[in-house]
Amino acid sequence: MKIKHSEYSISEAYRYVENAKETLSKSPVEYGAYTDSKYTREAAGIAYLSALMAIDAYLVWKGLSKDELPSSIEEYMQMIRKKIPLNGKLTAAVNIVYQNLHLLAYYRGGTGVKMIKEGIENCYKVIRMLENAMKSN
Repeated sequence: MKIKHSEYSISEAYRYVENAKETLSKSPVEYGAYTDSKYTREAAGIAYLSALMAIDAYLVWKGLSKDELPSSIEEYMQMIRKKIPLNGKLTAAVNIVYQNLHLLAYYRGGTGVKMIKEGIENCYKVIRMLENAMKSN
C-alpha cells in the first residue's frame, strides 16, 4: 500500500512528528534537560505543526476548503469545539501540545525532557484520535 503524503493527510502528520523526534535525538540530555536548545526548539516547532496538520486533515476530510482552515490557535480551538467529536479529550491534548511545545519549548527555549516528551506524546494522541474519527465515519 502506497502512503500518500498530501499536505492535508494523517500520514503527513505522522511524518512530521517522527521528524521532530529525530531532530530531538540530536540533542544530548544532561540532568533531565536537553542541552542544545536549537534542536529542542526546532523539534518542538515541527511536532506542534504535526498536531495542527492532523486537525487540518480532519477538517479537509469533513469538507472544509483550504481557505476555511484555522489560522490561529484560537481558531483551531473553535473548530475543535464546533466540528470535531471527542472535543474534550482533543482539546486537552491540543492544549498540552500548544503549551509544552509551542509556548514553552519553541518560544521560550524550554529544554525539560519530561515537558517536551509529554508534548510529543500528546501530538500522537491528537493524530490518533483524528485518524480513528476518520476511520469510524
